[in-house]
Formats: sequence, structure tokens, C-alpha cells
Amino acid sequence: MKELLMQCSAIVLAILVILLMYRLYHYLTCGRFVKYKMTNMEGKVVIVTGANSGIGKETAKSLAKMGAKVIMACRNMETANQARDEILLQYPDANLVIRKLDLSSFKSVREFAAVINETEPHLDVLLHNAGLGGAVYQSFTSVDGLEMVMATNYFGQFLLTHLLIDLLKRSAPSRIVIVSSVLHQAWPCTTENYLTRAVPFFQYCKSKCGEVRFTVELAKRLEGTGVTANCLHPGVINTDIYRNVKFPASILVFCMKMCMKKISEGILTSIYAVTAEELRHTNGKYFVDCAEKELAKKYLDDKVNIELWDATKKVVKLTDVDPKI
Repeated sequence: MKELLMQCSAIVLAILVILLMYRLYHYLTCGRFVKYKMTNMEGKVVIVTGANSGIGKETAKSLAKMGAKVIMACRNMETANQARDEILLQYPDANLVIRKLDLSSFKSVREFAAVINETEPHLDVLLHNAGLGGAVYQSFTSVDGLEMVMATNYFGQFLLTHLLIDLLKRSAPSRIVIVSSVLHQAWPCTTENYLTRAVPFFQYCKSKCGEVRFTVELAKRLEGTGVTANCLHPGVINTDIYRNVKFPASILVFCMKMCMKKISEGILTSIYAVTAEELRHTNGKYFVDCAEKELAKKYLDDKVNIELWDATKKVVKLTDVDPKI
């Protein structure tokens, strides 16, 4: 028995050492964007979806600190107000506006867009940060009858971008930035399978694959308008997205957190894509650790991307009077 305990202890210790070494490697090789601390965003208007928690709140705080007017587009108004108050405690002069937005509801998306188009004379950045993880929301269906993760992470973003595109064009040069994930590579996302339900993990991967294909096609359609579209992988970040993971999976999550980025590290690629002057003409690219990373050729397939675009237009019920891209 004693020998077995010693063997188990050795295995646990070895795992911990490996995790700590990986964390150190990750820290030393993690791309960083330090120039943002000197960036002046005064006069800029930025929408940050999901700005009430996690990297969304931290990104909103950093952009407000730079002088931008940040529109915090959030589903939960209570936590949105709490987030705003926390930021204002640190930066009393921060220009923060809270707007209700539930990306899983087409009605909410249209109401939000109507308010923005009516109240904002210009829009410099649309940062699609909000997202749901399949491990938490797999059993839910949106008010429009769609699977919740796809409704929030993909369909809602697609519709919102269309409804705000004219304002972004009038504000050019302007940027659309989509926070995707490296997990987009784990799902083929063809027009035949993107509406079918998958197991929770792959449902999330599917939504992120859709975001990447959307970015590539969107960028092509925006060429010459002064509006750019790019996407990014922020890294695996220690946020409260894992708070509802149950035992025994929670043990794995606990160990994984040792390897994850801090939130302050996780926002850097988003901040880079939103503010870096050298990216003002960059369009249709994918970023990881504050550097461009080449997408696999299959995501550049015009045929598949256009088919997915046309099918998505039908799902979100775009009308003839809606803005065209």
C-alpha cells in the first residue's frame, strides 16, 4: 500500500512539474503588444460585446483608459453595471456606455443596432468578443429556435455586422475584429453540417469555424471600403467561463488553469487587432499572440465560404431593406 501511494505521489508530482514547465514556456514565448500603453484612442467609438466579464471587461477597461468611448454591449445588465462601476473606480474619466444586447436573439440584435445607428454619428471598431462555451449551454435553444452556442457565437455576430455595416463604412477607416479560437480547426463547418447539433465541445468548435470563414468572406466583400475585418485566437485564458464545470471534470480544469493565460495576457491580441497602427490596412487575417498566423487553405475556399454566407443570410432572416455587404 505504501509503495502504491509513493507511485501515485510521484505521478502527481510529475504531472505538476510538466504543467509548471509548460506554463513557464508559455510565459516566455507568449506574444505581447506593449505599444498599446502609448496608444491614444480619444475620439474613437468602440463596441465591445460581452464587456461585462472576463476578457471583454478587461478589454473595455483598457480601451477606455486609452480615451475611447466604449459601448459595453451586454446581455446581463446587472453584471454590466457592476463592470462599469468597477472600471470607473479605477478610471473615473472613462467614457462608458451600456447597451442591452443578447446575441442569441435576432430581435435583441436588431434593437441594439437600431439604437446604435440612431445615437452614434460614427463607429470606429466593432469588437465581437462575446461568446458561449458549449460545455455550459449545450441543452439550450435560442428564442429563434437555434442552438444557443451557434446563435450567440455565429448567427448573432453575422446579423449585427450587417446591421452596422453602413455606419462602419461612413466612419472609415474602421475595423471589425472577431475573437475566435484555435479550436476552429476541430470542425469542418460545411453548409451541410453547420445547422445540425453536435456534442458540446464540437458545437463550440463549429461556431468558431463559422467565425473564421465569415471573417475571410467579409474581408473580401469589404475591400476598397476602408473597413477591415480580422479574427484572432486570444489564447486559453483563466476566466469564469469554467465556473459551471462539474466534478470530476473540474479536477482537469483545475490542472489546466495552471497553464492558462492571465486575463491581462489574454486581451493583448484583441487590443493589438483593434488599435495597432500598422494594421490599419490589414484585412482578412488571423492573429495569435499578437502576430499574424496563416490560416489553413480550406478556410480560404471561396465556394464553401460563399455557400455558408448565403445560407446564414436565410437563417438570420436578412430582408431587402437591411444593409448589404
